[in-house]
Amino acid sequence: MEPGWVWLCGAGPGDPGLLTLHALNALQQADVVIYDALVQEDILTWAPQAEHIYAGKRGGKPSAKQRDISLRLVDLAREGKRVLRLKGGDPFVFGRGGEEAQTLVQHGVPIRIIPGISAGIGGLAYAGIPVTHRDVNQSVTFVTGHDQSGNTPGSLDWQAISKGSQVIVIYMGMKHIAQIAGALIDAGRALGEPVAVVTTATTAEQQVLETTLGTVVADIETAGLEPPAIICVGRSVLMRQVLDWQGMAAGDAPRDLDPLGRGRPAESA
Repeated sequence: MEPGWVWLCGAGPGDPGLLTLHALNALQQADVVIYDALVQEDILTWAPQAEHIYAGKRGGKPSAKQRDISLRLVDLAREGKRVLRLKGGDPFVFGRGGEEAQTLVQHGVPIRIIPGISAGIGGLAYAGIPVTHRDVNQSVTFVTGHDQSGNTPGSLDWQAISKGSQVIVIYMGMKHIAQIAGALIDAGRALGEPVAVVTTATTAEQQVLETTLGTVVADIETAGLEPPAIICVGRSVLMRQVLDWQGMAAGDAPRDLDPLGRGRPAESA
């Protein structure tokens, strides 16, 4: 890591063990770490030599303006600092890393991009839900639940998404889940379609709600769930009945060895 460079790095969905070796290397070299709200505090202990700057960036919470964060990165790099921009998940998956990288390049600041495990994949895996399974889906669509204004994205064609993707993974969708569920139902998705809501994924506080498209709004309220959350819509959610590896480690038995109703064990597929 050279002075005057900015490394934009994904910190993964929460569990510090899901960092990449490149991310750990960056933490150990950085002069300053600018980190988002979803980055676990334990991760910052690997950078005791660095100045830690909190940037917020959590839906519905007070945060620095995006332009101010980007320009702060420019200023720190121009001071000759080794700058690590640490973002939850992957910086290029609904993380605005592309915007920050673009600003840095426009100001002549050299950058390196270090991908991270996105919550839409890693968070669901910790819940025992594969985003792809050959008996379930040959497509998966990742969408965000809100745009720059904080509203449900008006550019999304829910009819096309509903018809074109067997599994839908929604980031930052809890605030507008009633609108999203309604749009999917209006587009033809079944009321009984399986849905999983995973909050604070991969951490000790992780919670998983298994529900359906028709009852997800009421069930979230009853369960008292709070963001951050990943929401998965599709039959791959049923695989949690056999792949809840954290539950099995705690002594729970699989609820169903054939949740898809195929009448045969997976190894004979």
